[in-house]
Amino acid sequence: MKKVILIKYGELTTKKDNRNFFIKILKKNIFDKLSSFSFEIKDDYYRMFIYPKEEDIDSILDVLKNIFGIHEINVCLMSEDLSIENIKEISLSLMKEKEGTFKVETNRSDKSYPIKSMDMSRDVGAHILKNTNLKVDVHSPLTKLNIEIRHEAVYIYENSVKGLGGYPVSTLGRALLMLSGGIDSPVAGYLTIKRGVELYYLYFESRPHTSIEARNKVIALARKLEKYNSNGKLIVVNFTKIQETIYKNLDTDYLITIMRRMMYRIAERLARKNKCLAIVNGESIGQVASQTLSSILSVNNVTTFPILRPLCSFDKLDIIEISKKIDTYDISILPYEDCCTIFVPKHPVINPNLKHILEEESKFDFNELLDEAVNNIEIIDLKEKDNYSDLL
Repeated sequence: MKKVILIKYGELTTKKDNRNFFIKILKKNIFDKLSSFSFEIKDDYYRMFIYPKEEDIDSILDVLKNIFGIHEINVCLMSEDLSIENIKEISLSLMKEKEGTFKVETNRSDKSYPIKSMDMSRDVGAHILKNTNLKVDVHSPLTKLNIEIRHEAVYIYENSVKGLGGYPVSTLGRALLMLSGGIDSPVAGYLTIKRGVELYYLYFESRPHTSIEARNKVIALARKLEKYNSNGKLIVVNFTKIQETIYKNLDTDYLITIMRRMMYRIAERLARKNKCLAIVNGESIGQVASQTLSSILSVNNVTTFPILRPLCSFDKLDIIEISKKIDTYDISILPYEDCCTIFVPKHPVINPNLKHILEEESKFDFNELLDEAVNNIEIIDLKEKDNYSDLL
């Protein structure tokens, strides 16, 4: 008898003919995230089993809890002895220290096994009742004992650990997240990763108007997201010349709108260059002046590239709750301004006029500035700790 980690698949079980593809990617992601441990994995159409060193189980569970595509995680006692006497004794050993109520549930995937599921549950339950002070509650038990009978072994476990669900990362391609230092964009990134999308990160900085601390803050946020993501990289764009040109020469009420249009032009170029299939941002409808529907329409006008807005209908309090759950909130509220906040006009336009925007943009040759910004990007290695590590 030994301890094994049993993984149940989540939403990917709806994929029918494509399920094996999703399982293959999930298995690869688990291998990548657990690369520092010694273990084996076996999988089939319905389950995945990890065979670790027993002393590593708790640490491995901490990693598995952050991997998308997993519906449920269970630490099982596995035995190749499928006799009912052995199953009763293993079950009793798990339940002896329990209190209150319990229920036994049997899944007999090996239909050739001579004892039916309901009969197994009844016999094991009776054995536990006879040898403990526990009582049966089939509706809301404090402890649920699970027995999975397969051809090669029996797996017995109590109460499951809920996984993150979603799809394995990279099954749905790659996208480019516009990552600021605020609360919203990391949450948008997390929700996008959950749908099986691998992320690269894009940060616009405007030094010396923005500080090195603002950059380090974004690096720290990206590294938090890497707990869920797979091999992302952070692309830093120097936005200073573009931002100063807009501020000095154009209608200041339109500063944010035109600045966002320039960002999307750059984001599209970098998305295509990095084989991304979409751009992701943290916009929520009506949250600020640049996120009214008319503002979004005016900004989107510069690109036909897909723009994903996972937070478009979220309340701010909902966003904050998720940011705390994924441990980005405390970093996001650090008081270092990004380039979207340093030049905010007193009266930003809420319903921008596209004709006026085009007239303003015609006042300077922004293509040259865009080329310069794209050709001078900086790539940050998120696997290397630097002077931002104290933010974590």
